[in-house]
Amino acid sequence: MNVTYKTDFNSWIEQTAQLLRSHRWHEVDVENLIEEVEGLGKSERRGIASQLTRLLLHLLKWQYQPQRRSDSWLDSITDSRTQIELAIEDSPSLKSYPTEQLEESYQRARRQAAKQKGILLSVFPEECPYSVELVLDEDWLPEASDI
Repeated sequence: MNVTYKTDFNSWIEQTAQLLRSHRWHEVDVENLIEEVEGLGKSERRGIASQLTRLLLHLLKWQYQPQRRSDSWLDSITDSRTQIELAIEDSPSLKSYPTEQLEESYQRARRQAAKQKGILLSVFPEECPYSVELVLDEDWLPEASDI
C-alpha cells in the first residue's frame, strides 16, 4: 500500500478508510496514517495562525490608514474572525491557540503592514496593542491613529 500512498494519495485515503471500516487493522499503512493524522493537527493550527495574521494585518491597516478603509478590508476582518471561530468550533481544544499565537502573528502582520505600505516598521507598536478578546470580537474595530 506504500506505493499507492506515494503515487495516488486520494486512492490511498479511500483504501485506508475502507480497511478501517472493515476492521482489517493488519493491512493498514500505519506509519503513513500516523503522519497524516499528525499533519491534520498541524494544518488546523497553521490555519488559525494564518487567519490571525491576516486579521491583525487588516486591523493595523484599519487603524493606521483610516483614509483608505474599504469594504474589502472589513470583509477580510470579518472572514478571518469567522474562519478562526469555525476552526475552534471544530476543534475546541484549540480555543487557547489564538492567545498562544497572538504575539507571533502580530509580528508577522506588523512586518507585512510596513512592507505593503512602504512605511517604517517602528510606526507600529513593538508588542500587539490589542487583546485577543478584542481581536476576535466581531463588533470591535480599532480607532484611527495618525502615522
